[in-house]
Amino acid sequence: MSAYIRFQGLWKAFGKKRIYENLSLDVQQGETLTIIGGSGTGKSVLLKCLIGLMYPDQGEVVFDGTDIATLDEPQLREVRRRVAMVFQGAALFDSLTVGQNIAYPLREQMPELKEADIAARVAHNLELVDLKGIEAMRPADLSGGMRKRVGLARAIATEPQVILWDEPTTGLDPISTRVIDELIISMKKRLGCTSLVVTHDMDSAFRVSDRMAMLADRTIVATGTVAEMKASTHPKVRAFFDARN
Repeated sequence: MSAYIRFQGLWKAFGKKRIYENLSLDVQQGETLTIIGGSGTGKSVLLKCLIGLMYPDQGEVVFDGTDIATLDEPQLREVRRRVAMVFQGAALFDSLTVGQNIAYPLREQMPELKEADIAARVAHNLELVDLKGIEAMRPADLSGGMRKRVGLARAIATEPQVILWDEPTTGLDPISTRVIDELIISMKKRLGCTSLVVTHDMDSAFRVSDRMAMLADRTIVATGTVAEMKASTHPKVRAFFDARN
């Protein structure tokens, strides 16, 4: 089966600090793949490379058969409509209402939509994340968990085929964490989307993942289902999991 997303032979450095050395990873369409690893290993950089916010020094980042590095700006905008990112801090505009935040990518990326259609999409997406009717609220009035859910509602506004989750449960209490986990799972069921999740939260990773990939020593050292990763004898995987106990 041809990979829907492929990171092939990536090399990347920031100054003298080398992040990747010949890193490769395949993601299949419709799966939820979680990338785990220590702090500073470059997990979030992979997500940014997929939407053209960063580029590898060498290697290819291929989405649906096309190398991201070969695209011009209009083509990249189309990729960003199909591949949405839920940022760690939700990245909402505090000066805008919740409704205006969710409408923002629709107005930017789908100018053909009428205002009535935009309002309907905003309402529908808030329903999907169980926040019906809060369009007039401001981000400052929301809890951390609610902000994450609004960030998701904005991310799915353009009906993306891929959702990138950058530390989606960081800073959340256990109840809010479980809500976000359930949303990751429900987005796959409702929208049929592919998800890449970067997280330090292993309980969350075990709940939401179809497969997991371990980033260590500047490359992907192991991949597998949750059961396969839990049973892995790879020393880096074992050390990472054992450090949780």
